[in-house]
Amino acid sequence: MLNEKVAELMNDQINKEFYSSYLYLDMSNYYVDKNLDGFANWFKIQAQEERDHAILFMEYLQANNCRVTLEAVAKPDKSFEEPADPLKAALEHEQYVTSLINNIYDAAYQCKDFRSMQFLDWFVKEQMEEENNTDSLVQKFEMFGTDPKGLYMLDAELQARVYAAPSLTVL
Repeated sequence: MLNEKVAELMNDQINKEFYSSYLYLDMSNYYVDKNLDGFANWFKIQAQEERDHAILFMEYLQANNCRVTLEAVAKPDKSFEEPADPLKAALEHEQYVTSLINNIYDAAYQCKDFRSMQFLDWFVKEQMEEENNTDSLVQKFEMFGTDPKGLYMLDAELQARVYAAPSLTVL
């Protein structure tokens, strides 16, 4: 049986992951309005990944006979003025999510919940990838985003991104 605090933190994380999905859909909508379909695509795929992360936490709790409680998902509260703003906000958000995952991992470590730590290892690695990918995109935008041809090419590169479901099995 999972430690009560670990289960509670994971349950909270489900809602945070769904919020992340909403936030990234909102960012995708921002780029649709700017006719930057590649950036919109990149964030739409990010939204799908975050939704899948929520489902993984949900399945893990269920596999451990823990009740899952879904909460209301808050409306994204960010507003963006410049095309780089959603990218920078996404990087900050990924850093925040990393802190949440680390907090859950620490709680599992404190109570020697090795099974949960093993489950969370995937998320620790995933967050490193998420931060690196988002940081790289911010840096590319800073280098090329003010040049119309560079922005066009970067947008085209992001349009080619396709969704790949996570390969984590919770059982």
